[in-house]
Amino acid sequence: MTTTSQLQQAIKLNPQDPALRYELGNLYLQSDQANEAVTCYSAALKLSPNHPQILLQLGNAYSTLGEFGEAAKYFQKSTQADPTNVAAHFNLGNVLRELGQPEQAASSYHTALKFDPRDADTHNNLGNVLRESGRLDEAIACYKTALRLNPALHHAKVHLVHQKQHICDWQGLDEDVQEIQKWVLDMPQAQISPFAFLAMPNTTAIEQQKCAQNWLKNRYSNLIYNKNIIFNFPNKSREKLKIGYLSSDFRLHPLAFLITELIELHDRSQFEIYAYSYATDDKTPERKRLKKAFDHFIDIRPLPLAAAAKRINADGIDILIDLTGFTQASRSGIAALRPTPINVNWLGFPGTMGDLNGAPLFDYILSDAFITPPEQAAYYSEKLALLPDCYQPNDRKRPIGKTPSRKGCSLPEHAFVFCCFNQTFKILPSMFDIWMRLLKARPDSVLWLLECNPWARENLCREAQLRGIDGSRLIFAPRVSTDVHLARHTLANLFLDTLPYNAHTTASDALWMGLPLLTCVGDTFASRVAGSLLKAASLPELITYSLEEYELRALQLASSPDELAAIKRKLAQHKEALPLFDTRRFAGHLERVYQIMWQTNRMVQPPQAIKLMLK
Repeated sequence: MTTTSQLQQAIKLNPQDPALRYELGNLYLQSDQANEAVTCYSAALKLSPNHPQILLQLGNAYSTLGEFGEAAKYFQKSTQADPTNVAAHFNLGNVLRELGQPEQAASSYHTALKFDPRDADTHNNLGNVLRESGRLDEAIACYKTALRLNPALHHAKVHLVHQKQHICDWQGLDEDVQEIQKWVLDMPQAQISPFAFLAMPNTTAIEQQKCAQNWLKNRYSNLIYNKNIIFNFPNKSREKLKIGYLSSDFRLHPLAFLITELIELHDRSQFEIYAYSYATDDKTPERKRLKKAFDHFIDIRPLPLAAAAKRINADGIDILIDLTGFTQASRSGIAALRPTPINVNWLGFPGTMGDLNGAPLFDYILSDAFITPPEQAAYYSEKLALLPDCYQPNDRKRPIGKTPSRKGCSLPEHAFVFCCFNQTFKILPSMFDIWMRLLKARPDSVLWLLECNPWARENLCREAQLRGIDGSRLIFAPRVSTDVHLARHTLANLFLDTLPYNAHTTASDALWMGLPLLTCVGDTFASRVAGSLLKAASLPELITYSLEEYELRALQLASSPDELAAIKRKLAQHKEALPLFDTRRFAGHLERVYQIMWQTNRMVQPPQAIKLMLK
C-alpha cells in the first residue's frame, strides 16, 4: 500500500503529474485530513483543469469539512464536465439538501437515478427531501424502493417506519420496531436516527442511549477526533459569564414560545447572552422579538461547522447550550468540535445524545427530577443538571387570538370534546384503542385532532371504523396561526396525551389556555415530560402510571364536569403564580445552575451531577 511519504517523494520527482497529487489527496481524505486533501486536489486541478474526478473529490473534501457551498460548486462543475457522473449528481443532491434547497436536491437525485436507477441510497435520499417537502406518500414509496433494492439499508427502514407513523399506517409496526431494536443492540454500524427511535413503541431508555452512541460514533467521530481544530480556553476571571444558545429554531417555531421571555429575563449583570442561529429568517414577529432579546444574535447559517465553532470560540463563550440536538437540521457537530469549556443538551432533543468511548458529546443535560430521576442517571451519558420545578420554560407573552365558536371549528355545540393536538407520529394503536373505547362509552363525544397530513386523516378515520366508531366523530383541526390555535383550545373539555412520546410544548399550550390534560407516564425522557409539566402546574391528579389507569381516569373526568370545571378555574385564576408559568423564577434557577457548572469547571473538576434545591 502506498503511503503519504512515498507519494510526497514521488511528487518531488514528478511535480507536473496530477495523478500523484490526486492520490495523495485521497489518502488524506481517507485519514480525516480534509484540509490537506483540498490542498492536494486543488494542485491536481491546476495541472488537469476541469477533470471531473478531481472536481468530484474536491467537492467531497469540502463536504467533509462542512463547507457545503464550496462542495456544491465543485460537484456542479463535475457534472458539467461529465454529465453521466452519477456520484457527482448524488453528492450534489446531498449538499443541496444541507443548504436547505430540497427541490434542487430532488432534481439532482432524479438525474442520478436516470443513469443508475438501481441505486438504493439515491432512492433513500430522494425520499428524505420529499419528506421534508411534505410529500410523504412519495417519500414512503422511495424508501420502499430503496429497501427492495437493498434490504440491508437500515436507515431507509427507519425512515420508512417513522414516516408510516406520521401517516398513522400501523401495519407491521411492532415487528418493524423489534427488528430496529435488534439492530441498535447488535449492529452498531447501522444508521438508526435517534429521534425516530424515541417515538417508536416499547423502546427503553437504555436502548435509546445505545442508539445515540451508535449515531455519535457513525456520524461524529471525525469531528470529535479532529486534530486540526483544537480550541484553548483561557482561564481568566470575568465579570459576566457568556452563554451561547445554538439553534435551528430561532423563528416561528414552538421553541420560540418556550424560551423568548426567558432570554429577555436573563440577568445582564451576571450574563452576556449570545444566539447562534442557523434558522432561515422567516421575517416573523417571533424572529424579530428573539433577535431583540439576545445581546448578540449571530447568523451562522452560511458558515461550515468548523467556521461556526471558531466563531463561537472567538466570542469567548463559556457555556454552549444546544437547543436542537439530534433533530432535523441538527448542527450538533459544532459542539463535537468543543469550541467552549462546557456543552449542554437542552429542550430540542428529549433524551441523551450519547458518548463516544466514554466521552460524552455534552457535559450536562438540563432536566428535572421527575423526567430524569437520579436513579436513572446511568441511562444518560451527560451528567444530570436538575432544575427544581420543571425543565421547560414558558413564554407568558405568547399571542392569543379571539375565541372562535364551536361551529366555526366544526365541533358539535353540545358534545364532550376530547382532544389531542400532538403530531400524528405520536399516536400509536394502543392509545388509539383507548380513545375509541372512550368515544363508545360517551356517545355524545367527539375526538378533536390536529390535521398534520391528509394520509393520517384518512388512515385514522379508517382505523376508527374498524373499531366500531363512525369516522365522522374524528374532527380535524387545520393548521392555523399560533394565536388562533391557542384560542381554540378553550373549546375542548379534556386533552388526551400520547405515550411513549408525550405532549411537550403542546402540553404547555393546553395548560396555559386552561385546558385539563391527562397524561400517562413511561420510563423514557419523552414519556415523562407532560407529567413534569402537570406537577409544576400543581395538577398531580392528572398524572397516571399505566394505560389502564389512564383509561379509567379519562372516563372518570369525562363524567365529572364539576372536577373539570374546578381544574379550569384553578388554571385561569392562578396560572401565572404556578411554577410552570413563573418565568422569572425559572430564569433564576437556570442561572444558578449555569453558575454551578462554571464553578465546577473553574475548579478543574469533571462535570458533576447537579440537583438544585429550593430555598
